[in-house]
Amino acid sequence: MADLVVDLYGWRIGRLVGDWRSFDFIADAEAVGHFGLDSPMLSVAIPLSAVAVRARKERRQNFFRELLPEGAMLRHLAERAQVDEHDVIGFLRTFGRDLAGALQIWDPDLPGEPLTPSVAPVTDAGIAAMLDEVRRDPLGNRPPTGKTSLAGVQDKIVLARLGDSWHRAQDGWPSSHILKPVSREHPSMIFDEEYGARLARSLGLTSFATAIMEFDGVPALVIERYDRSPERPDGRIHQEDFNQALGARGIQKYQQHGGRVSLSRIAQVVTTSAGSQARSSLFALTVLSVAAGNLDLHAKNLSLLHHPDGEMSLAPAYDVVPQAHQPNDQQMALAIDGEYRHAAITLEQLAAEGRAWGIDNAPNLAEAVLEQILELVRSEHPDPRAHPQLAQDIEQFASNLLGGRPAGTPSHP
Repeated sequence: MADLVVDLYGWRIGRLVGDWRSFDFIADAEAVGHFGLDSPMLSVAIPLSAVAVRARKERRQNFFRELLPEGAMLRHLAERAQVDEHDVIGFLRTFGRDLAGALQIWDPDLPGEPLTPSVAPVTDAGIAAMLDEVRRDPLGNRPPTGKTSLAGVQDKIVLARLGDSWHRAQDGWPSSHILKPVSREHPSMIFDEEYGARLARSLGLTSFATAIMEFDGVPALVIERYDRSPERPDGRIHQEDFNQALGARGIQKYQQHGGRVSLSRIAQVVTTSAGSQARSSLFALTVLSVAAGNLDLHAKNLSLLHHPDGEMSLAPAYDVVPQAHQPNDQQMALAIDGEYRHAAITLEQLAAEGRAWGIDNAPNLAEAVLEQILELVRSEHPDPRAHPQLAQDIEQFASNLLGGRPAGTPSHP
């Protein structure tokens, strides 16, 4: 098989050369000339180089490795592609046409390449069947035309919405929506997530649509992809998550597993790349996550957007899932001023975390966000299928923080 071609925004930005053991990314000279020497257009961790260099090869490999899903989804897709789970090159050869962000990765020696993207209509009944048996066609990929990969561990499918109808994305057509089915283990989760997305949207931290919809009687959380845009000729906006940006791998997205990621390191990259306003948005999302019990604010749930003109911005908030009521270790994925225990976090620690990033008005900003959250949960009601005490829990966490108490302080009659 040939080297894999890596396309971005209409440019052949480079190639992946070698097998899964030894592969490396080699930037294309014309793309370097277009985007600029040492441009972070692909990744802040991989500045574009005019000549192949040995240094930072691990970072380059890690960037592409982190495009793959995790857990059962990776296993099922690898089985579909008949490759080992660790075979990044084999996996991207099959599923690299529709990835997170704007990259398209493909093998010019495969029959039919370059492919002509297309869509196939799917009915509500067909979507319901896909949701009921989500691992039968992982991510909605149907052989041989399904070419989608998406990071994460949750069961999901991806579809393209054209007008009022739904379609499977084929041969690299940009999927536009993520659909999550009801979890058998945590049946309230998608309804809890919809409420978390509503709070984030009301705070101005996200703009994409999120809604509970039913397909032939089967409910799903339908999420508009923020890395897709009808204003782009190819419908894609490039992104990288902070595992990629910081060189972390897999479970290292949690601060306690490897130590490469932390909110302060993420904030530093956000400030340098996207400016102080983006840093303030990251801080507001951190405050919301503590107030909502979004324990899973990890490095792969935070991303940078790379726009075609070279500008960068903080990606909209996503996967804001209240989960302090779930059976878990009750710890934050990323520490707040050194504290992992959600119930123990205070407003003072939130303010200290923000000040460490260079936000001088962190105490006032945190208080303002918490006051907005209290107003929202008292007027916005979760879906009836959400956790029964969801709004009350969030109100209690926010009230405790504003009152100078640890977030998890029990209420008294």
